[in-house]
Amino acid sequence: MAALVKNFVKTVFLAADHAGFELKEFVKHLLKRKGYSVKDFGTHSNESCDYPDFIIPCAAAVAKSKGAAAGIVFGGSGNGEQMAANKVRGIRAALCYDLQTTVLAREHNDANVLSLGSRTVTKDKKLATKIVLAFLTTAFSGEARHKRRLRKIAAYERRK
Repeated sequence: MAALVKNFVKTVFLAADHAGFELKEFVKHLLKRKGYSVKDFGTHSNESCDYPDFIIPCAAAVAKSKGAAAGIVFGGSGNGEQMAANKVRGIRAALCYDLQTTVLAREHNDANVLSLGSRTVTKDKKLATKIVLAFLTTAFSGEARHKRRLRKIAAYERRK
């Protein structure tokens, strides 16, 4: 069962490409209604654009926050956005498509960026809402085996 916390962060950074723009806007308004502080890195329309231009600055801001903020990135499938975010040192971006992948991303992997696909199952705004809220209210388990694995990832990142 997921360990729920009030909010594991109070600040959420958002970014999307053109395909994820509408879902980003929906989530932005949801988060503001729920009392989160939101910073939108763009895009600000559904005009064709290149997702790394928005995703990488968003992920860099999450990494710089050192746990004080989380990120949510949006695209058509969410795959490219997750890949771009994960190029930033300190980011653990998870592409989530249901509640189980979301809860495990937080409990086991201490994911700090959520990636959603607006053309996939998360085009269902009810499901997207549940995923976003689960991501922001599920605590990292802190179990030794998970900490050990995360330390190994961090050690590899430092070697680059």
